[in-house]
Amino acid sequence: MGRFVEEAPEAVLACSDAGAMLNLSQWSYAGPVQGFRDGEVIDLGKHKRRFLETPHVHHWDSMMVYEETTGSVFPADLFIQPGDQPAVVQEDLGKEMCYMYREVGTFAAEEPVRRVVDRIEKLEPQWLHPMHGGNLPKEVVPNYIQALRDEEFAFEGKIFGREIPR
Repeated sequence: MGRFVEEAPEAVLACSDAGAMLNLSQWSYAGPVQGFRDGEVIDLGKHKRRFLETPHVHHWDSMMVYEETTGSVFPADLFIQPGDQPAVVQEDLGKEMCYMYREVGTFAAEEPVRRVVDRIEKLEPQWLHPMHGGNLPKEVVPNYIQALRDEEFAFEGKIFGREIPR
């Protein structure tokens, strides 16, 4: 984080309140930090970012961001699409997404993820901007949500496709 602060010395690192308390105390980061809790908003003038605590959707302190002005959700590792994808994905890759989660071992359990999927659906997002893959417009979002409801995707004894002995 230090190198980012060098480039933007007035910046304040925004993260989950839990992450700020526990994770950052172990880093060599000494810059300003602001922890946020579920539902809190940063008003940037033209844009408003609401924080969504999403524990165990990927990590225990996971957090997503909902940009209220554009209706965009930044869902971290949720809604990933495997392979090289265009900037905007129109294709339904929901089953492939779930298969990849199983093979990689991304999520320990399905229930926390499905709870967050329900929250995201209620936001009626115009866009999903996952960390991996292309951006998903509102027209295809229901396909990915349905896949996460119907398909198995939780850890099943594999890490990156390699069986872990029991």
